[in-house]
Amino acid sequence: MLSGSTMEQRTCKPRSAKIYLVGCVVSLLLWSVALAQSRYSISEEVNEGTVVGNIAKDLGLDKSTLKERKYRIVSSNADHLFHVNQNDGVLYVKRKIDREEVCTQSSTCLINLKTVLENPLEVHYVEVEVLDINDHSPIFPQKEKSLDIFESVLPGARFQLKPSRDPDSGQFSVQQYKLSQNDHFRLEVKDKGEDGKIPILIVQKPLDRETAGSHSLVLTALDGGKPPKSGEMNILVNVLDVNDNAPVFSKDVYSVMLNENAAIGTTVIQVNATDLDDGPNGEVVYSFSNSMNQNILNLFEINPLTGEMTVKGLIDYEEKDRYEIEIEASDKGLAPLKTDNSVIIKIVDMNDNAPEIEVTSFSSSIPEDSRPGTTVALISVNDLDSGLNGKVICSIGEDVPFTLSPSLKDKMYSLVTKSHLDREKKPNYELTIVAKDAGQPPLFSAKKIDIVVSDVNDNRPEFTLSPYTFYVTEANEPGTSVFSVKAFDRDETDNALISYHILRDGSEDNKVTSFLNINTESGDILALKSFDFETLKTFQFRVVATDSGTPSLSSNVTVNVFILDQNDNAPVILYPVSSNGSTEGVEEIPRNVNAGYLVTKVRAYDADIGYNGWLLFSLQEVTDHSLFGLDRYTGQIRTLRSFTETDEAEHKLLILVKDNGNVSLSATATVIVKVVEPKEAFAAADVKSATNDEEDNNVTFYLMITLGSVSTLFLISIIVLIAMQCSKSTDYTSKYLQETNYDGTLCHSIQYRSGDKRYMLVGPRMSIGSTIVPGSHANTLVLPDRRTPGENPE
Repeated sequence: MLSGSTMEQRTCKPRSAKIYLVGCVVSLLLWSVALAQSRYSISEEVNEGTVVGNIAKDLGLDKSTLKERKYRIVSSNADHLFHVNQNDGVLYVKRKIDREEVCTQSSTCLINLKTVLENPLEVHYVEVEVLDINDHSPIFPQKEKSLDIFESVLPGARFQLKPSRDPDSGQFSVQQYKLSQNDHFRLEVKDKGEDGKIPILIVQKPLDRETAGSHSLVLTALDGGKPPKSGEMNILVNVLDVNDNAPVFSKDVYSVMLNENAAIGTTVIQVNATDLDDGPNGEVVYSFSNSMNQNILNLFEINPLTGEMTVKGLIDYEEKDRYEIEIEASDKGLAPLKTDNSVIIKIVDMNDNAPEIEVTSFSSSIPEDSRPGTTVALISVNDLDSGLNGKVICSIGEDVPFTLSPSLKDKMYSLVTKSHLDREKKPNYELTIVAKDAGQPPLFSAKKIDIVVSDVNDNRPEFTLSPYTFYVTEANEPGTSVFSVKAFDRDETDNALISYHILRDGSEDNKVTSFLNINTESGDILALKSFDFETLKTFQFRVVATDSGTPSLSSNVTVNVFILDQNDNAPVILYPVSSNGSTEGVEEIPRNVNAGYLVTKVRAYDADIGYNGWLLFSLQEVTDHSLFGLDRYTGQIRTLRSFTETDEAEHKLLILVKDNGNVSLSATATVIVKVVEPKEAFAAADVKSATNDEEDNNVTFYLMITLGSVSTLFLISIIVLIAMQCSKSTDYTSKYLQETNYDGTLCHSIQYRSGDKRYMLVGPRMSIGSTIVPGSHANTLVLPDRRTPGENPE
């Protein structure tokens, strides 16, 4: 016994000196083999408990932990032959091993053992070679063999005998035959390769039945052992009289073609042999030679009377394409004469095997920027048939950006791209590879493969709008989101992960961006301060969207922001204003004025626009309601009737000026009207008349400018409305007529009522002192009534 590096030595205590010597020699031989081959070797039939080798020592294992780590053999096919000692790691024979039982037909008998250790798990493989010993003798299938030979047989007649079999292999199998000493027969041995050696008995001298009616021979088979073992068969040759002609075949060698898959019962060939003798001595019987392999006997059979050979089993060209069958023709004489011949059958290939497709070196994912000609997979095809039946053509569909390129090696193809790929148009392909042979009819096979087109960063982010236009109400809360931009990327994963930032170029026009912040992930834009319509009406900046690809791609968009007015400015009284800054004035009028006399005009201004800047005037307090009236739109105070002697000389009027915002803001002014005699008011009247004349001239001038501007804006509004109607745009984002360069000061609107209708006059912002001519509806838009039920106009 031995191991790959060391062997546990044991004291040889044989019962006899001969056994001791043989055991030591074998041990030394096995020791040298192990050192050369790094595996264990052991002869068959050794006793149970024989040491094979010290595995633990050879593998460098710690013997003290073998038992704790449960060192054992786990090979299910070998654990009944060997066992390992957990105390010292020595491998022992568990029972006697019969090499012929374990390795039936193998020339080299190797037993692979798998051993394991736990905690941690280790697996070690051990290979044990079982060496053959000459423990079997040759055996003949028959102990006694009787041969009937006519005395007329000629020298050289051959009689094939059944060979001896020896279960041992190699040199221990049958190596030679010997025939006992005699004068009439000699032995010839025919080497059939794998089928072994065939003994043939040959007549050496003519036989004479009258001299010797029989001959006893002993055929001995010897193997190659030292000393050799042998087996014997007794041959009794009976000499018969007169059948002295053997059958003769019509051809020296028969050759025939046979289609594979021929149906059972199909005639292969019909052989013919004749015998010149008469009677039973001339009747020929056909059979296969005794040396024929059993596999051939399962495929073919021969009619003993007619010599017709037919198909008995399945004929497969791919398994074997040629058969050489030995046949015998024997007569029916008392001592039959036999003649050997060969039938060579060549199998004709039929197209009975479909091509086989094998995909190797397959890359299931390919980048979309791959150049045409990039290899995706290697395809090999094979057809077990031959000739045209085995010639294979591969193809794929024409509507895919892939093609099959033949390789220099036969039956190999490369699957390559034939055009550019675009994952955004088609992210994956299911290809069907079709292989067709050239047989008639052709056979097909197909194989499907899935190819995924992987993404590369080839698409820039795209904004949902370009440009963006937002309307933000002034006085917004700082730090809150005022609007949001959104972009998308047709790529995927990181290539589609978008971040946003505001483009800050430091220019004078872009300073407002310092008060903006953007959420890099969502695109929400926050204002860090409140906007004031009165100081900033519109601004523009750019937002950049960048993806996370390598290298990254970006795009930008222009954002236009318009500030919407809030009612955050109270009306400012411009007249009357006293010298100390209070909103109080004194007016003197003659007592003899008629009704409708213009006492004065309250002038006010609101920095807001639209409804928020539209001012209404009302009398909050008045000494006598029948004397004075206030135009709610112009702020003009006029007399309602003539003064009488009983009217007081001084009247106090408290005027409320308020805007038209949702939450109105207001201011008040006080006018003291003193009624004086005409003489006293004469000087003041002259001054006032001059002032009024100048004021009337200014009013007329401003009115002309207002009407001209209103007419122009009205025409522009009509043109814009028609253009918007033609483009079918319904996205109105503001109630104001805004333009890109709108600065918030061009337009002003005034609303008023006439009966049950409500009007809005749109025109340039009126300067201080502008008036509206009562009853004029030119350049006005009719508005729906927004009052709640029950609300009365002031």
